[in-house]
Amino acid sequence: MVSGKNLDPASSPSAFYGAEVRRLREEKGLSQSGLGELVFCSGAYIGQIEVAVRKPQADLSARLDAVLETGGHFTRLYFMVARTRHAAHFARAAELEAQAETISHYAPTLVTGLLQTADYARAVVRAAKPFAPTEAVDEAVAARLERARVLAKSAAPLLWVILHETVVRMPVGGRRVMADQLRHLTALAGAGKLLLQVLPFSAGAHAMATGSLFLMTFAEAPPVAYVEGPYSGQLLDDPAIVARCQGSYDLARAVALSPAASLALIESAAEEYAHE
Repeated sequence: MVSGKNLDPASSPSAFYGAEVRRLREEKGLSQSGLGELVFCSGAYIGQIEVAVRKPQADLSARLDAVLETGGHFTRLYFMVARTRHAAHFARAAELEAQAETISHYAPTLVTGLLQTADYARAVVRAAKPFAPTEAVDEAVAARLERARVLAKSAAPLLWVILHETVVRMPVGGRRVMADQLRHLTALAGAGKLLLQVLPFSAGAHAMATGSLFLMTFAEAPPVAYVEGPYSGQLLDDPAIVARCQGSYDLARAVALSPAASLALIESAAEEYAHE
């Protein structure tokens, strides 16, 4: 079974929820499987909730309250867990991003939010929400910048990013913003924060042509994949599907430019943006 002994309950609402499930389960002398049987789910699911890899649902929270006799404790905590600064379809993936040991990402059109500068993020948000009030745009930008804090942790995840050349060539926010964004990427790569590759136009059709992909692995839980489309996203945890996603990512990585050649291309593009 999954163990949550090393999880910091203060790291997120989901982590606190999971720590409380574990604490009260152990007080009742129940195993993860034993509690799962009582609340009509698997012991593995209970274990994943305890380490904040899976998000609890409202109906499960009510059943936990009944079985563990908490007086509505988990129902109240559920609303705290459900509250998020991110888009609803991405909220769970954002939480997992902060807990991952490794993150592999393929970006087909835009720099991943984890690596965006403030000006680049603002341009992306404003393009998607042209009629949104300034306060809403500011909140969305702040949420994206907050994600980057995971890279400053002493135990930051190992991050591998493949950008399609489209990302480098599309001038999001204008040439100055784009030059700054590309320089930000090369600075992070130079500091050892990530391994960066560019998948060039010359590669043609490739295994990741269907869209964006996140792959995340964890110390005490199975890997997951996250795929995203317009205003929607899906977190995938079926081992066979995650393995297929990993295979597609590996094929894309094989036809991408080397890290050194990728940085050279990005640096050259940054200079072009800066001087045109």
